Amino acid sequence: MPRSVPSPVPHPVVLAALALLALVTPLVAAPTTAATTAATTAATATATTTATAATTATTALPDVPAVPVPSGEPGAADDVLWLCHPGLPEAQDPCRGSQETTVQRADGSSTTTTPRTDPRPAVDCFYVYPTVSNQPQPNALRVRAPEVAAVAQLQAARFSTTCRVFAPVYRQRTLPALAAEDAFTPAQQREFFDLAYADVLAAWRSFLRRDSRGRGFVLLAHSQGTRILRKLVREQVDPRPALRQRLVSAVLPGADVLVRRGRTTGGDFRHVPVCERPRQTGCVAAWSTFDQPPPPDSRFGRPPATREEDGLPAGPAYEVVCTNPADLAGNRRRTARTVVRSEPFPGVIGLLLVQTFRGLPPNATTPYVVPAERYSVRCQRVAGAHVLLARPLPGARDLGEAPDETWGLHLTDVNLVLDDAVAMVRTQARAWAARR
Repeated sequence: MPRSVPSPVPHPVVLAALALLALVTPLVAAPTTAATTAATTAATATATTTATAATTATTALPDVPAVPVPSGEPGAADDVLWLCHPGLPEAQDPCRGSQETTVQRADGSSTTTTPRTDPRPAVDCFYVYPTVSNQPQPNALRVRAPEVAAVAQLQAARFSTTCRVFAPVYRQRTLPALAAEDAFTPAQQREFFDLAYADVLAAWRSFLRRDSRGRGFVLLAHSQGTRILRKLVREQVDPRPALRQRLVSAVLPGADVLVRRGRTTGGDFRHVPVCERPRQTGCVAAWSTFDQPPPPDSRFGRPPATREEDGLPAGPAYEVVCTNPADLAGNRRRTARTVVRSEPFPGVIGLLLVQTFRGLPPNATTPYVVPAERYSVRCQRVAGAHVLLARPLPGARDLGEAPDETWGLHLTDVNLVLDDAVAMVRTQARAWAARR
């Protein structure tokens, strides 16, 4: 049966506390002075007050302003703050930088490799990051926070080997707001979503007007970012033949893209179909990862029974898309090409990754690591859900659901199959360019 509403995180106080910890830790770790002590006390008081209000308030919301975009930066004329943009210095762009990778083996040995980067990529990638903000208010400020840069390095930077990556900073719904979601009315939830969407839409329009200039584009996202791009594709790309012709693909894991049952279109999008062949372009790939049948109240894998704040389709006439990046055409069970970032992830998500890996995530001395532990993946219909089902190969640890079993392996959606997804996009980009 389709779920009626998303199941809330069962331990909101725990997640709010983790967000508070992530907010305060940088101040506590600094040299102790009267100023830092006062700053720590003030930050703790502010975050505690906001977290408490978030779990009880049902009406008044804090006014969350945008931070002005510095003049002279890419997008400043359009009031768009770019996290990743080819016009930024490379040292300030988390979507660029070294892709040096340690490949670990089960016998304890390892080698180092660097994937080839196309010096003149034919297409662009427009990336919208998932929910990562540790800020205590419902919508994040528009700033390049450490966790925002970290998730771009984790998920999007690998795609810079095959496309120019653009990623806007946006006023996303924060982790504390997600943890306390039951405290907010549907109208408030819509306000949170609309504010985030407005920032991404402004960036998208700036990207088309100032940067893309007729080039092909790939849309990349995860989780909250995918929900935003589902709406953007539905309203801005799908109805416009000229933009559909420039769409290389939309890679949208972690937020239940929908189609009519038994079809490849007719849900979120009328014209953009599900990707079914390696060289197919103008299509959408999507999946949500679990390692066991999703529970009845899972957040992913089944269409919602009623429309949510994004206004996208709902109900039993639809089914959730699952495409297998490791075998797009045949959906055979294949060993995923997993890649993770070596350095620890800051804030709440970093702690949840420890829960996912049941210990410290894989790491190495290079920026990226291919873990010795491997997993096979295949899209399956199970327990009324349509999900990417992952299984550990011999010697690999069982991954843990985080924050709980209703989320499945949500935090691994991108990185478990990252090099598969990059290879998929590279093939699609070459196919798109060859037809021009």
